Amino acid sequence: MKKLLVFLPGLFLAAVVTAQQPVQKSLSVKWEELTAPHFVKAVELSGGVCIIPIGVYEKHATHLPLGTDMYDVRAVASKAAEKEYAIVFPTYYFSQINEARSQPGTIAYSHELIWNVLDETCSELSRNGLKKIILLSGHGGNPRFLTFWLENQLSSPRDYEVVLFENDEPGKDPDPIREQEIKSLTKATLDGHAGESETSNMLYLYPELVDKDAINSESGADQNRLRIPYGTTGNGFNWYASYPNHYMGDASQYSVRLGELQIAREADQVAELIKYMKSDNTLQQIKDEFFKKAANPLLTKPFKK
Repeated sequence: MKKLLVFLPGLFLAAVVTAQQPVQKSLSVKWEELTAPHFVKAVELSGGVCIIPIGVYEKHATHLPLGTDMYDVRAVASKAAEKEYAIVFPTYYFSQINEARSQPGTIAYSHELIWNVLDETCSELSRNGLKKIILLSGHGGNPRFLTFWLENQLSSPRDYEVVLFENDEPGKDPDPIREQEIKSLTKATLDGHAGESETSNMLYLYPELVDKDAINSESGADQNRLRIPYGTTGNGFNWYASYPNHYMGDASQYSVRLGELQIAREADQVAELIKYMKSDNTLQQIKDEFFKKAANPLLTKPFKK
């Protein structure tokens, strides 16, 4: 704070006024909004933690935009990073989405491409000082791909650690009052792709992108068209057989308040994960131990606490 003496011509009066120092603008959490010098500061402030919010381009019934998963997951990532600072990677849509190739607007890249892009993206994050990476998946078609990709991290040493946060977990809300309200607002008996939950989220985040007049213009019910005996689920057409409209649930049960609470719950959960990644190096220690033993497995001794 500076004190300035102001002398008014012709008057024997000096007034003391206070001038505030300029307030430094806080660092954006969004990678694309940072300048190069600010990026250096952001890496330090983040503790080397970066979130990759993974979405996709696919049909979401007839009422939600093709980019619903990206809008949703980036909003969660940004809100979480604003609570516990981390850098949020730009729009990322290299996902597994072959099951929606029959629908307009779907961008389905090859498995080789989505694998290599994720590999190289994480390597580039590490090269830029971001050694702790959170994959935040907003797309339901990703878990098997991402889990297998993560398992491949055991094939050779990397100089970074990666964890996967798939989605929010009901019943694990740090705020029990909020969890009770979410339960009271949840009405649909079947909810999944473009249903009550996703529609509520989008109406909270981007209501101008939701075509409410188109809700339920196609069926979101399970068509149950494929009944292979003996519990067989190992084929690629289960989803299409059950939900050929690429819509699962009843979006007419939406609630803007439900969307607000769901986004807040997931952001809080991700913020807790960011905080953990910043302060805990157990994953790195276990990784280093594993590769040391993997280099000479004949010397591996039984693990004892």
